[in-house]
Amino acid sequence: MNEDMDQVFKALSDATRRLLLDRLREDNGQSLGRLCDGLGMSRQAATQHLGLLEAANLVSTVKRGREKLHYLNPVPIHEIQERWIGKFDRPRLEALGAVKRKAESAMDASPVTKPEFVYTTYIEATLERVWEALTDADITAGYWGHSNISDWQPGSPWEHRRTDGSGLADVVGTVVEAAPPNRLVVTWAGPDDERPEGPSTVTFDLKPYGGTVQLTVTHENLRDEAERRLAAGGWSAVLANLKTYLETGGLLPLPAWS
Repeated sequence: MNEDMDQVFKALSDATRRLLLDRLREDNGQSLGRLCDGLGMSRQAATQHLGLLEAANLVSTVKRGREKLHYLNPVPIHEIQERWIGKFDRPRLEALGAVKRKAESAMDASPVTKPEFVYTTYIEATLERVWEALTDADITAGYWGHSNISDWQPGSPWEHRRTDGSGLADVVGTVVEAAPPNRLVVTWAGPDDERPEGPSTVTFDLKPYGGTVQLTVTHENLRDEAERRLAAGGWSAVLANLKTYLETGGLLPLPAWS
């Protein structure tokens, strides 16, 4: 954890990298060309800065056609906040944040559909092992607290079923795309969740990266900022437990979602 935090502080220590994060905060999901526009920076220099931000997990990338889009990942900064902001300070700061978000919500949103939450982690395992850990009912029951159940064929239903013996599912959906061991796309909604805008979509992208597996989770079509914050907290906890399980065989002592 300390080593990860050191990378975050190193990445944030440079004014240019902070500027790149600011630009992504203002307009998330930009190509390299758009990020360089108006900065007087070469593509090579921007690529080096973005590489450090990605290594610190502050930026994630998702391919859209021929383009690679860059997304701000606020989770590491949130973890710094959680470490040093006390419980008595948090209500006051959250109230100030609520005022800020309310002011920003008046701004027109971009009409382009973009991933609303993107998280990337690196796991010391094989592609096949990570894929199995995402799709095997018994393994997901161990580190996630729910069994992911499906035949994982495109068009098939899937369930995120409780392990308490009730047979109830907290999340249901459809397998949109399955290309083991590299890509899985599913719809995601509560069993009684009426969503005029349709269910959200979760994409798992897996690829080899320097002896590890780079796993990127993209959660799209979330209702609002509150649902995005819930997704951010849930996914960071689940993926931390997944990484711990695959690399050590153990689990975190207290999953954040409990």
